[in-house]
Amino acid sequence: MFAGAAGSFAVLDVLSIFLTGPLGHDLRDFEHGDLRLVFDRIDSAGPRRLAEGPVRIFIDWVMDDLSGLEMCRRLRADPRTGTAHITMVLEQDDGEDRRRALEAGADDYLLGPLDREIVLDRILASHPGGHSRHATQVVRQGALEIDLLAQQARWAETAIMLRPNELRLLRFFAENPDRVLTRTELIAGLGKSEPPLDDRTVDVWIGRLRRALKCAGAGNPLRTVRAIGYVFDTR
Repeated sequence: MFAGAAGSFAVLDVLSIFLTGPLGHDLRDFEHGDLRLVFDRIDSAGPRRLAEGPVRIFIDWVMDDLSGLEMCRRLRADPRTGTAHITMVLEQDDGEDRRRALEAGADDYLLGPLDREIVLDRILASHPGGHSRHATQVVRQGALEIDLLAQQARWAETAIMLRPNELRLLRFFAENPDRVLTRTELIAGLGKSEPPLDDRTVDVWIGRLRRALKCAGAGNPLRTVRAIGYVFDTR
C-alpha cells in the first residue's frame, strides 16, 4: 500500500537510541518483542539517521568538540530531538553535576562508563515493549507536510503517492534541507547500511521520489550535485 493512498500499512514500532560515545557505532539493531531498537552515534551536528519513534539519547559529560551540557541544550533546540528522552552520562557521582545536567535539559543521569548491558537495562526498564507513537507527529518543510502517524505525505494539501521506503527518504531530506547528502549518507540515514547496498540503489529511490513529487505538483526540489549526491532545495 502506498503512503497517501486509501487505507494504511503495518509499521513496525521503532525505538531510536543515539549515543555520543563509541557504543553508538558498536551496538547493532535488533528486535525485542514488538519493538525494533535501532542504534547510532550522534555528534554536535545532530542525528545522521532518521530519529523514528520514541527517541532515547545518551550524552557523555565530556565530548570531543563540546561539553555534554551544551550538547543537551542543542538537542532540546533541534526539532528532531526536542522531545527525546535524554540521559546524561556522568564521569563522577557529583551532586552539582547532576543538578547542572537536569538544568541543561536532561531527563535523568547515570554514572559511566557505559556498556551494552547498562544501556539496554536502562532502555528496557522504562520501555518494556508494546506499541509506541512518534514523539514528533508531523514534519513540515515549506509546502511539504509528512504525517508520521498516518504515514502520509502531502505537498500543499495534495497527497504524494509514496512507497514506505520513499516516504522515509523524503522525511530524511525534509529534516536535512539545503544540505548536500552523499549516497552513502542517504543509505546510512535510512538505516540501510547492512547488508551493504549499491550506491546506484539511491539513484533508483531518487527517481521514484522525483516522479511522485512532480505528480503532486511539487516540481523538482531534489537537485543532483554531480559526483557528490543530492540536495533538497528550499530556497
